[in-house]
Amino acid sequence: MQTRNKILDDISQLMTNAMGVAQGAKDEAETAMSSMMDRWLADRDFVTREEFDAVRAMAQKAREENEALKARLDALENATK
Repeated sequence: MQTRNKILDDISQLMTNAMGVAQGAKDEAETAMSSMMDRWLADRDFVTREEFDAVRAMAQKAREENEALKARLDALENATK
């Protein structure tokens, strides 16, 4: 009976080790895939969300300034008529 428990303990230990190896392989695969995606995205010259939002804010400010300048120009043109 002692031998049977030893075999079951060995099988249990083997399965535990196999699960640890599988988890390590999964983590390594995720890291490799993440690195590959980062390189692929960098090669495509995509912008980050922060860069997009910054340019969008600058464009909005420029539009507002243009509208203000247009209003001033219209007022000056109407004053000279």
